[in-house]
Amino acid sequence: MRPAVFLDRDGTINEQMGYINHLSRFHLLPRVGEAIRLLNERRIPVVVTTNQSGLARGYFPESLLSAVHARMIAELAVAGARLDGIYVCPHHPEAKEERYRLACRCRKPKPGLFVQAAAELELDLGKSYVVGDRWADLKAAAACGAKGVLVLTGYGRGDLEYIGPTQSVQPHWVADDLYEAVAWIIADLAGQAS
Repeated sequence: MRPAVFLDRDGTINEQMGYINHLSRFHLLPRVGEAIRLLNERRIPVVVTTNQSGLARGYFPESLLSAVHARMIAELAVAGARLDGIYVCPHHPEAKEERYRLACRCRKPKPGLFVQAAAELELDLGKSYVVGDRWADLKAAAACGAKGVLVLTGYGRGDLEYIGPTQSVQPHWVADDLYEAVAWIIADLAGQAS
């Protein structure tokens, strides 16, 4: 059982664009490839966990979601980085498509995606980290016993200022971007984080 780093997608790995309803709207954030490569070099599993209610709402087809993830994998590979898994929640209680209309256990902040990944990839959630730009990511971290790290990319800066002060769950660390978050995680795993 190994610790892992779970990453939110939109606003953490790529620019927050609302719904990515066309492949041209997918853009990696700076230093993301380098950050993930640092984890790969230390053999720390990197898993993407993402809510994609745009699929449920009929804003884009499954084929586009697959194309976006293929583009993400290809662009990370150029930087010498790779992912160990991508876990998607396509559900929403008000989904346009009936097959996605349910109150599921996988939509963050619920821990279903993390539990599934941990079982399939033999990961120790209690020693893992969740990095994201929304409080839902931090709540998901708390729900599965992981450490939550907030990045100030995407919605992060606004969430920190306007949502965070009223929340009982707080981040273990706040980082400017994914690279800074990964640097802290590596130090924390080594017992050297401030």
